[in-house]
Amino acid sequence: MSDLAKTFAKTKLSALPPEPALPEEPEDDSSSASSMSSTGTVIPTSSQRPAPAIHWSDYYAQEFYLEQRRPDGSHAKFHIYLTPPSTAKAPLLVLHHGAGSSAMSFALFVKELGKLMPEAGILAVEARDHGSVVWDAAGTVGNDLSIDVLSQDLVDMLRLTQEKMGWSELPRTVLIGHSLGGAVVTNVANKGLLGSTLLGYAVLDVVEGSAMDALKHMQAYLASRPKTFATLEAAIEWHIRSRTLRNPQSARASVPSLLLQTPEGRWAWRTELSTTESYWENWFSGMSSKFLGGKGAKLLLLAGTDRLDKELMIGQMQGKFQLQVFPSAGHFLQEDQPDKTAEVVVEFVKRNDRSALVLPPKVSDLLAQGKKV
Repeated sequence: MSDLAKTFAKTKLSALPPEPALPEEPEDDSSSASSMSSTGTVIPTSSQRPAPAIHWSDYYAQEFYLEQRRPDGSHAKFHIYLTPPSTAKAPLLVLHHGAGSSAMSFALFVKELGKLMPEAGILAVEARDHGSVVWDAAGTVGNDLSIDVLSQDLVDMLRLTQEKMGWSELPRTVLIGHSLGGAVVTNVANKGLLGSTLLGYAVLDVVEGSAMDALKHMQAYLASRPKTFATLEAAIEWHIRSRTLRNPQSARASVPSLLLQTPEGRWAWRTELSTTESYWENWFSGMSSKFLGGKGAKLLLLAGTDRLDKELMIGQMQGKFQLQVFPSAGHFLQEDQPDKTAEVVVEFVKRNDRSALVLPPKVSDLLAQGKKV
């Protein structure tokens, strides 16, 4: 498992029973890596290299590394995937992954979106320490993963994309976040960082109550999972056998992006989640009230109703947000059931996109035109 909130599957809060940790895979010379390699990938150390991206171009139109130099002397290099909107009126769906995950976790979901809403734009971002890097003025890699910093990074990536594409203004935007990404998009919406551009936001399988409860199990879980894999194929197989991912096609697309090859030739996790512990409570504390209080349409997709905390249960009964539950999916809804997730998201976008509505003429306008009413 690569995401902090995947620990839900290891706790009493999950519909799944606990599973024993799997041993490391035996050494093997085979690999399922694609010959299509990722260009410009940020390399944490000179002795590690990233796994090749497996056909990212099957899911996204473009890949960018967006440079940003800030007044304080810091420097950012943000990694994004983009499929631009096909028309000026089409919405832009902005996707933010969970902790330890990547933009490729949305790959199959994006493909389904393209079938249902081909005119929509897609911007899938990668957070710092997950594919993007930010250096301070002294050239030291920044390790601040607090919720406000991650939120500003998301807004910066959106604005840099606007500049890169030469858009005079941002398209109407829908934020979609999985797990930690859900906390980030909720914080952006609650603080109004996108103003009237924001059409709505969707959170995938994370709520404050169960997330905060799961944190005490996190370090034990991280200690139990394999530290390295002999091959990418072994890593993909582990994700499927452990039921971290239940869709083999999605696992082949997303798992390689989670790993780096060590000098010994094995594959280790790109993001060392155990070092982010000081931020865990900061990510999810107060999330329910932020979710309910933010402006814009709201969608919550869960793998089970047991994840709802009291505040959200009350809000749901009051009709403050749309709730959809996929009981047969695991934590990675968008990977396990990309078609159903896309259907719900597309319906949510179309139902709340007022620009797409054809309103009847006003009575005053008809009278001014000399028409009888």
